[in-house]
This record gives sequence, C-alpha cells and structure tokens, in this order.
Amino acid sequence: MRFDPVLADIRFGCGLSPGIPPATHAKVMLATLDGPDMAAQQFPIPQFSDILTRMEARQALRKARRDVRGTPEGDALAKDIRQLDKQGRADQLTWFGHHLMRRTWTRQPLRERLASFWADHFTAAGKAGVIKRGGSPYVESALRPHISGLFEDLLIAAVQHPLMLHYLDQANSVGPDSSFARKKVQKGFGLNENLAREVLELHTLGAGGPYTQDDVRELAELFTGMTVNTRKGFVFRKDFAQPGAETVLNRSYGGTRATLRDVQDVLRDLARHPATARNIARKLAVHFVSDAPDPGLIAALEARYLETAGNLRAVYAALLDHPASWSDDGANVKRPMDFIGSALRALAVPPERLLKLKLAGVSRHLLQPLGQMGQIWEQPDGPDGLPEEDGNWITPQSLAARLQWAVTVPQLLRPDLPDPREFVRTALGDRATPAVRFVAEAAESRWDGVGLVLASPAFQRM
Repeated sequence: MRFDPVLADIRFGCGLSPGIPPATHAKVMLATLDGPDMAAQQFPIPQFSDILTRMEARQALRKARRDVRGTPEGDALAKDIRQLDKQGRADQLTWFGHHLMRRTWTRQPLRERLASFWADHFTAAGKAGVIKRGGSPYVESALRPHISGLFEDLLIAAVQHPLMLHYLDQANSVGPDSSFARKKVQKGFGLNENLAREVLELHTLGAGGPYTQDDVRELAELFTGMTVNTRKGFVFRKDFAQPGAETVLNRSYGGTRATLRDVQDVLRDLARHPATARNIARKLAVHFVSDAPDPGLIAALEARYLETAGNLRAVYAALLDHPASWSDDGANVKRPMDFIGSALRALAVPPERLLKLKLAGVSRHLLQPLGQMGQIWEQPDGPDGLPEEDGNWITPQSLAARLQWAVTVPQLLRPDLPDPREFVRTALGDRATPAVRFVAEAAESRWDGVGLVLASPAFQRM
C-alpha cells in the first residue's frame, strides 16, 4: 500500500485538521522534522534550567526560614514558599494546555507524536517539591532536540538529565570504594542499581536482553559520579565514582581515573547493540501501527537502525515506507492524550478558548477527564511508561469517560460547533464508515452529532 495522506495524519500525526492539510508524501512528512520547532515556539515550555532556578530559590527560602520560625519574618518566608509552590502547580497546568495546543495547531505533527513516544520511552518524573513539575521542561530540554538524530545522542541526553537521575535515585549513588564513601558515611548515599537496570531493560537492550545481574551491577558502578547540583544541573563528581575498570557485556570501561567519557562510551555501545535495534524497532512498530505488528515491519526497522548506527530519521523513513504500516488490521486504539488532542485538532479549538476556560477549567474539562480515561498526566506508575496494549485503554470505565467527554466538552471549547455532516469529513476524511456518516446526518443537534463522531470506533482508532 502506498502513502495515504489521511491515514498518515491520523496514525503518524495528531489527527486531521480543517485548516492544516496533511502531508502528501512520506518525504514531506519527514521533512517536517527539519528546521525550527515551530509549535514549541508558538506554545512555549521552559527549559529545565528554569526548574533548577526555582529549586535553588526554594532552598534559599527554606534555609532563611530555619532561624526565624514563629516570627513575622518566618511567616512571610513561609508564605513565599507556598506562593512558589502554587505558581509551580499553575505553570504545570499551563504547560499541559500548551501540549494540547501544539497538537491542535502544529504543522509538524509527526514531531509531536515522536516527542510523546520518546517521553514515554524515557519516562522520568519528579517525586516531590519543585522538581515534581519538571516533566515538561525535561522533555523540552533533553528529548525534543534529539528525536530525529542518532539514538545514542538521545540516550545520553536522557540518562544524564537531572530529572532522570533524580527519578531513578542515581543522584545519591556512590561507589563502595569511592573517596566519598571512604571519608564519611551519610544516610541515603550508597550504590543504587535503578538507573543501570532501566537503561539495560527499558532504554536499550530490552526485557530479556543479553545482559546479566553482573552487568547491572558493573554498569551501576560505572554510573557512579553522575549526580545533580541545583545551580549547575547535571554534574560528574569524581569523589562519588567507583575507582577501577568495570565490565559490561564483556567489554571493559574506565580505569584508574573515573571520567564521564567512560559513561558515555558504554551508552554509545549499548545504543549500537543489535538487541537495542530490535527493541527500538518493535516499540516503534507497536506504538504507531499495531499491538501485533507484522514481523517484516519490525525486521525492516531493525535493519535500517543497524545500517545507519541508530539514525532515527532513517528508521522513521523505513516505518513510513513499509506496506505493513498502512494496514488496517489491528489498528491501535488512541491513548487518552491522543484522543483529546486529535479531537481538539479536528475542532480547530482556538488557543484563546483555553485562556477563557482559565486554569481551573483546563483542569476540570481536560486534565481530570484525561485521568478518568486512564492517563494521569506526568504521574507515571513506573519507569516503563504507559502500556501499549489496547485492552488498557478500552475498559468500561475509560470508554464511559471518553463518551462523556465527547458529548459535553466540545461545546465548551467551540460554542460554534460545526455541522456534524461536515465535521465527520473533517475528522475522518475518507475513513468515515457508513455507520458514523449516518449518525452524523441523523443527529438531533450539533453537539450530539459532533460528540457521536468523536465517540465513534472510527475516531477512536489510528
């Protein structure tokens, strides 16, 4: 099957839009990965350095308050801390709205979908305090700049990022024989294997990959030294690092002096490993095409990955070129964020409508329904990210939440709802089934018709 512009926008983009035509060819779609990140410019989210600045400010306020608790000055400082936290919650909600607006108005929809895919692959989240709001800035600074380059560069950027080091408890991981461990023992410090295990199992080789517990331990020792400083962000502390060489997958790294280059060398080798090629190929095929993708598609993506040393743009080209990518057999159910985002795009919801909702309205009508559909924004259950299997997204509860949202919220976002007979073509193009066209034509009101189109099985799948 040849490139299908309508299906391409639905399956590999953010859905059809009444004002933004779909790409006419695979090369055109791939070309949208080049040049400026226009949606990010239009709907900005700060770099992670902004989170570090806020963390440093909060630490300074807490430190200043220690000696003046119970005084008017101490009460004022406590109020400042609460205000800083309140602003962080408000900003996180604003960034959520910007993610939705990017999906609604981007002319580079493949870029948005890939950013979402890699954010899930490299799941990381803050646990408490200011850094709890760091998910979107993490994606902005570590992942979006690398989604069409070499996988090894993306891997290094994610693994070395302060949020990842915080999330997987790497920041306080020290070598048992490090100079830090020899000089003093502090509560909370010690060798931690979390990051090493997830790099092997989730980020590169995959579950069941060719590694052992010894590899996990050795990699964890090699990772010691990577930590976080609120002023500088990522830092490599040699006094944290385990001295001597470490062996990972039968290759020795490091030596007498611990260096960051040793860490980056092992990450590049893991990125180029054949097992990583298979893991990434399968994950892309499952995410974009089907829970049970054609083995030939996986093999083609794997081969292109190995031929190009993990050039992701080349792998995406292979994905768009393969006939199995255009099959309707087993097409994926949209995840909640994909569903809401594609609905807003089909409705062409103006950015000013979100402003009129205000933050409380964004939370009530978009963020909370997303959670009711099964996707809690920036609060992952674990480092393995969201499940891919359709069964996780079509439970009775989540389907009820989708239907409720489809028939109630669009009229709040677009009071001038389109005629359902036109909207069915806008939202689904030539992929609208006779049943959904009939529903759109027979609807008693615009909001009923639009809601039923959005709730239809045709719109729920990619």
